[in-house]
Parts: sequence; C-alpha cells; structure tokens
Amino acid sequence: MFEVDVMGFACPIPVIRVQKAMAGHPSEQLLVKADSNTAKEHITRLAESKGYSIKIEELKGEIRLELTPKA
Repeated sequence: MFEVDVMGFACPIPVIRVQKAMAGHPSEQLLVKADSNTAKEHITRLAESKGYSIKIEELKGEIRLELTPKA
C-alpha cells in the first residue's frame, strides 16, 4: 500500500498529489490521509472517475481514504 499524506494542503494540491500517486503506482492500493471534507470529496470524485473503489474512515482530525484499483 502506497501512502499519500495531504494533510494541511488546500485544493487542488491534494488532488494533484493523488493523481501523481495513481500514475506512479497504477496497480497499488493507496492510503490517502487528508484533513478536510473538500479534499475528501474531490479525491473521491477523482478515484471514482479512474475506476478505484473507495473506503473512507473518519477519525478525529483525520480522514483516511483507501483507494483500490479495480482489476
């Protein structure tokens, strides 16, 4: 699993970093750590458009998105 930490960054930086991780690790599951609902929504839309399944876990002050490429 490849980890992408975008905590503290405003959009569009989180989306750009996740796009780069998807391109660099196309068959690998990604764990994205974010701290804003805006980043969560934008990353979710990106992942859906690229065919990833998404699992979201919200912890105190942190949102974790597990993005799994569909085979």
